[in-house]
Amino acid sequence: MAVAVALTSRRLTARGGPSGAVLDIALWAVPFGIIGGRLYHVITHPTDYFFPGADLWKTLYVWEGGLAIFGAILFGSLGAYIACRRAGLRFLSFADALAPGMLLAQAFGRLGNYFNQELFGTPTTLPWGLQIDPTQPAFPTGLPEGTLFHPLFLYEILWNLLGVAIILLAEKHLNLRWGRALGLYLVIYGMGRTWFESFRLDPTEFELGGFKINMLIATLVAIAGILLIIVQSRRHPEPETDPMLPIRQGGSGTPADDVCVPSDASVPGAPGRGRQG
Repeated sequence: MAVAVALTSRRLTARGGPSGAVLDIALWAVPFGIIGGRLYHVITHPTDYFFPGADLWKTLYVWEGGLAIFGAILFGSLGAYIACRRAGLRFLSFADALAPGMLLAQAFGRLGNYFNQELFGTPTTLPWGLQIDPTQPAFPTGLPEGTLFHPLFLYEILWNLLGVAIILLAEKHLNLRWGRALGLYLVIYGMGRTWFESFRLDPTEFELGGFKINMLIATLVAIAGILLIIVQSRRHPEPETDPMLPIRQGGSGTPADDVCVPSDASVPGAPGRGRQG
């Protein structure tokens, strides 16, 4: 989280955003993300929490593990959207600034999977195979102790770091504003996660139509990213000159999407500078 906040703050400020805004947004996004991550985990692992005699309070025991990234992204985005509206900042401008920092933060977060012996794949004889304690719930029945498995957490770390490099390099040559950097993030992460989930071992994996729910969600995420890039490229071929929302007419200072005030205009009663649409 700290890595994402630091990088995003630097990128957003360089684009004309207010200093300190990213930390304010994080105060909304992080709690929403934790709630969403836990909710998604519980829903997709129902047999871990809902059975005869189960203690339903354990659905709230985040400290025992179980936060899903897709739920965290969805609910965290909702919290970030609310915070952006309060700050008069375009959500997509914030999301574009966040995109590489998000992948970098996810790469750091995956290090925890090594210590917890989580997120590993099918058996392998490759020299970088991961040894898992046979007492782990995901350890396949019938395999001998000492079997090596694909270190999916490591694959995702490397994939995410590659994604960071792709976004940063692409921004030097392409117009990745107006939500297009966010779209590229969704494509990169969605594609990688779809592949990783195809050979991930999970003892309580929720399925839908015979497919792992995480594979389906990851595929939809990648498709959503492609659509976002296409739509925003058609809607906004022009450069983004200001990450701030335009100010509503009438001097209330309330941001609105449909009314633009020139950057050199003076708006009586409105806080801060005029904002360019």
